[in-house]
Amino acid sequence: MSGPYVFRRVITADKPNSVLDSSPMRQLEVRPLGTVGYCDALELQQILVEERRHGRVSDLLLLLEHPHVITRGAGARESSDHVLVDRSTLDAEAIDIVDTGRGGDVTYHGPGQLIGYPILDLKPDRCDVRRYVRDLEEVMIRTAAAFGVVAGRVNGLTGVWVGEAKLGAIGVRVSRWITSHGFAFNVSPDLSRFEMIVPCGIVDKGVTSLSALLDQELVLADVESAVVTSFSEVFERTVRTTALV
Repeated sequence: MSGPYVFRRVITADKPNSVLDSSPMRQLEVRPLGTVGYCDALELQQILVEERRHGRVSDLLLLLEHPHVITRGAGARESSDHVLVDRSTLDAEAIDIVDTGRGGDVTYHGPGQLIGYPILDLKPDRCDVRRYVRDLEEVMIRTAAAFGVVAGRVNGLTGVWVGEAKLGAIGVRVSRWITSHGFAFNVSPDLSRFEMIVPCGIVDKGVTSLSALLDQELVLADVESAVVTSFSEVFERTVRTTALV
């Protein structure tokens, strides 16, 4: 990774992992990382997945934002049709394209979008990928509700929607029941950036943000605490906030 990560605060577990994994309410460590390059975040996730697999860390939720980047999931590997601008345009805007190990098609990440990367062990009672995706959707639905926005699901599609516009996207990887990648919740991104792609390969839907729906400017810090609360409720995890000196 290119440099150190500065944590504004850390929500940590206060028991050893062996105790955490057997307790009725498992512990969750939340790491707000600020702005992290996409490839650096991939490398960090790979490290933490192995740490979680061997019980050296508890369940984790990484919260961050990315610089401008277009990512392609497994569903987009065979075609570039869903990227609507040429390489020179992307270079002029300093936007990278990265192929990833997550599911899904093409998406855009950038400033103003809250990214959540859960590193969870779904064993023993949550070994169901469909349920996991629905639970991530529920986290974003509850987060939107905390701001008075009614969001929901669309039959046959993943993500969280307000009318015909997507508010939050999901693309996950599950390896031997350890999760990585996750969700992207649009707080206040530049929505015009999504015009460079066919978001998630869906041609007849739009994209929206919490700021656009509320007609007020929000920053990620305004939304992080609501995400943590919603996540802990949906996944039945307990969290504790600790300042990192």
